Amino acid sequence: MGINLGDVFPDFEVDTTQGKIKFHEWMEDKWAILLAHPADFTPVCTSELGCLSELVPDFTRRSVKLAALSCDDVNTHREWIKDVQSYVDKKDNFAYPIISDPQRELAVQLGMIDPVEKDAAGLPLTCRAVFIIGPDKTLKLSMLYPATCGRNFREIIRCVDSLQLTESSRVATPADWVQGGRCMVVPSVKPEDEMKLFPKGVEVVPVPSGRQYLRLTPQPDA
Repeated sequence: MGINLGDVFPDFEVDTTQGKIKFHEWMEDKWAILLAHPADFTPVCTSELGCLSELVPDFTRRSVKLAALSCDDVNTHREWIKDVQSYVDKKDNFAYPIISDPQRELAVQLGMIDPVEKDAAGLPLTCRAVFIIGPDKTLKLSMLYPATCGRNFREIIRCVDSLQLTESSRVATPADWVQGGRCMVVPSVKPEDEMKLFPKGVEVVPVPSGRQYLRLTPQPDA
């Protein structure tokens, strides 16, 4: 199974380290990121969730709620949180819930089973999945990483910035774009509408084909 961009994200009820949640209700009217990891008490996962815990204020400013998930049970999650907090030297309350999926039901439904990584019983683990869900409860972005590659959470923040910007403005973000950088005018914008939509101006980049499709503009509202 799996889920495609634009699909309504499943509304599931699960046990977490912060009690039982119903996903859509828990999201409220905010953005959400669901991050799966292979297993608790493993090195890369510990570094990831520690890093994420330090970036919670950055996500909160962007109206993004966070949840993690693995196949371990809630009690194991709670014990492991102590190690995660120790790793990044944080002593306050752990800011986001970790979902328990011991039967792999969500892992299968969302298409994030890793056929290579298995637990001691030989059961497959979840891969390093990232799902960014919009306030309308549809999937906006997904990424899958193998167990050996830790995620870059600054890149995930960059993706959130791009998604939120392009939801409200008729622009796209080019390679290596960061908040405040120049954007590209989407092809559907007609030349006669440029000044109305982009009062800061539009630069057409000349190319050998002579086609005027590379149009740059300062980031709207930046």
